[in-house]
Amino acid sequence: MSAETVYEGLRRAIVTGEMHPNERLVETEIAERFAVGRSAVRTALVRLVQDGLVEHERNRGARVRLVGAHEATEIYEVRALLEGLTARKAAENLSDSAAEDLRARLAAIGALLEAGDLMTASERNVELHAVIVEIAGHDTAGRLLAGLNSHLVRYHYRTILHPGRAKLSYQEHAAIVEAIIARDPDAAESAMRAHMLALTATLAEPIPPPID
Repeated sequence: MSAETVYEGLRRAIVTGEMHPNERLVETEIAERFAVGRSAVRTALVRLVQDGLVEHERNRGARVRLVGAHEATEIYEVRALLEGLTARKAAENLSDSAAEDLRARLAAIGALLEAGDLMTASERNVELHAVIVEIAGHDTAGRLLAGLNSHLVRYHYRTILHPGRAKLSYQEHAAIVEAIIARDPDAAESAMRAHMLALTATLAEPIPPPID
């Protein structure tokens, strides 16, 4: 295996949450896992540091970088701008088949929420956003969003767990989808930005403990 394979494997493990924030990345263990020399591991770790996914401290080695709430809020604010753009472009580029796909995805999310399956609904929300980016066909925005989203794995489920947020999230996604299907770029961009900024506001609020 090459340094590229190690890089891709570690990156995937970090962005999917398999590796946790602050988890140590020991070169010897990684080399054994991927059956490569330590030079390939070091090359992969340098790239991950450049991506902002790993941090390296002198005499302490490498670890998965923890993205704090303040930085996550900034990322969501930037996402609001970029995803607003992709929603606009999606409304401009929408095909009939893509419109049907968006309707089906929104209906599936609604069904999951009705069933109380918040975790799967959150995953489907992420997929819906990815489909909108794909419909938009804006490669630069898509690439930037992929980089930003890789830092948010520990926050993907946090907002939907906030009391009342799941219902609001569905309403916001419905507004986005309806605007895109109506092929109204202004409304689509506005709805997407409103949704992302609502997520930003929710992120700043603590999740209250469950009531016994």
